[in-house]
Amino acid sequence: MTTHSSDQHGGNRAVLLLRLAGPLQSWGQHSNFNRYDTSSEPTKSGVIGLLAGAEGRTREKDITDLCRLELGIRVDQPGSLARDYHTISDYAGRPLPTAARTAKRIQKPTSPAKYTQVTQRYYLEDAVFVAAVYGERSLISSLADAVRSPGFPLALGRRACIPTQPIVLGIDEGPFEPTDGGPLKQALTRVPWQASQHIRKRAHAVKIDLAATIENRDGDDILHDVPVGTFDPANRCFTTRRVQHTWINADTRIPESQITKRDDANLHDPFALLGW
Repeated sequence: MTTHSSDQHGGNRAVLLLRLAGPLQSWGQHSNFNRYDTSSEPTKSGVIGLLAGAEGRTREKDITDLCRLELGIRVDQPGSLARDYHTISDYAGRPLPTAARTAKRIQKPTSPAKYTQVTQRYYLEDAVFVAAVYGERSLISSLADAVRSPGFPLALGRRACIPTQPIVLGIDEGPFEPTDGGPLKQALTRVPWQASQHIRKRAHAVKIDLAATIENRDGDDILHDVPVGTFDPANRCFTTRRVQHTWINADTRIPESQITKRDDANLHDPFALLGW
């Protein structure tokens, strides 16, 4: 995506645009020990986790600055829901632990002893989203560089869900008008439709309406997906944010210069075999 000129209405702020696509994604909201769900679109916790990992932050590092960023998600390709059925057992034949822990943070064993556990894990298959992250320009620029050269491997919600390239679509620096949905909606409107090539081939119109969720203090819906402080698993908690559900009219035509050349001999892309 082309970077736009200086923001006339948002001060020293910009929008980082990310393409979140891959064979599998999973954005959990209410997961527990034996059932791992997925939201129908990326959560703020998941996107912040991706950005924190790109910067090389460990789970105990403070993420307050990232939590202040505003998030918009556009659904370019909703994908389909998949359920993965698992059975779990200990490799040494020991009883499985429970989610409860002792005062020393050691997991308690099941009582009576249980040697096999059934788990169900849900994923989104063949989904594509555009995430818009709005914040202070220097932080946005730093995050873009980090995603291009990440400190930790990036994932779409879970470690096993590897993203396809490109992830960074660009940085939109405006201009942003004071009306028309704010910077997040305006930036998402300027991004061409990012669906997979086999989906875009079916489109005959120049424009397409895409569902979007925009962070908005006056929004009429509340999501409980904002991490507080750190991602430390021993002390993890979340808070809420207000969002607005809307529609975005996007261009179906992607400029030739922005299309990844999958046949480039120097481009290592194992998912190209899947038609991505």
